[in-house]
Amino acid sequence: MEFDEAVKNVVSKIKNLKDSIDTEEATKTAFIMPFIGQVLGYDVFNPGEVIPEFTADVGVKRGEKVDYALVLDGQVQILIECKKIGSQLSVENASQLFRYFATTHARIGVLTNGQIWNFYMDIDEPNRMDSKPFLVLDLLNIDETVLPELLKLTKPAFDIDSIASSAEELKYVGTLKRAVADEFRTPSNDFVKLLAGHVYDGAFRQSVMDKFHPLVDKALKRFLTDQVNDRLKTALGSDDIKVETPSQSDEQNSDKSGTDEADDSIETTEDELTAYRIIKAIACSDVDSSRITIRDAKMYCAIFLDDNNRRPVVRLFFNGRQKYLGLFDENKTVTRVPIDNFDEIYRYSDQIRDQVKRLIASE
Repeated sequence: MEFDEAVKNVVSKIKNLKDSIDTEEATKTAFIMPFIGQVLGYDVFNPGEVIPEFTADVGVKRGEKVDYALVLDGQVQILIECKKIGSQLSVENASQLFRYFATTHARIGVLTNGQIWNFYMDIDEPNRMDSKPFLVLDLLNIDETVLPELLKLTKPAFDIDSIASSAEELKYVGTLKRAVADEFRTPSNDFVKLLAGHVYDGAFRQSVMDKFHPLVDKALKRFLTDQVNDRLKTALGSDDIKVETPSQSDEQNSDKSGTDEADDSIETTEDELTAYRIIKAIACSDVDSSRITIRDAKMYCAIFLDDNNRRPVVRLFFNGRQKYLGLFDENKTVTRVPIDNFDEIYRYSDQIRDQVKRLIASE
């Protein structure tokens, strides 16, 4: 099985079974062993490759076990400690890995709950496992940039020197990236003070912090939205954005949820195009982005699948002071929801994708 396909298979199992798994042993069977076997490429039924309940006595600690040891070329290369799906992964949960790391030839320690895989090395101090992972893989939120590094950890490609040479940069870049993501989600006081210092010269009393927290949060979200829109404009190009009024033949074939009559005075606004690009980005997880098109009309701007007015995805009611999204349910009923800024469109990603999936299923 190809590496990418193996990863997708395990991801699919987690999505389908996660909510029904409530023990560590079930987590091992359903998610961890398939990952070891299919993704990392070890024979889980060969104790010469995969040793369950691996024991390596450490000092006065006797009889402690690590869940799995992976063996290559006759030596233990990777130690894996397992937790139940959904469990928090922390340094405290990796205590046995820390102890065993120095007593075996293993250079890689892994702490996992089946969904999240934390990979550790001894970057900071030889033969002592670092407290922070050099590689973090969340199978339900995969960072595509880590997959080439994960490939290096598979049995067919395992090269500890290659892994070690890139692990330090990977560790620090990955940690910094997650720290930036945390700040964008929930700005800390230090981060708020850092940014606010560019526009405010006074003392940072609590009242000032309370004032700037929501402002920084809003600025960060707007920055991300602008970045997404700029990338989409570059990727899609102006020729890919099809903006037109409905033709007479469309109107004659339309059902009761069709669009308004064509009107030369209709102008598609930049706000409508921005919303369209966001919806297109949301929908492209389930359908080719080129199939999402836009047409404008007097009462609303319609976003379709395949430029077909019988296949509506979303409507944009942006002509008044209050903007509304028109979301469709399984009965083709439109519900208007108010939005105050473009960021709020992302709140309805699931409803948008559900409508796209319904339209695809009807093909």
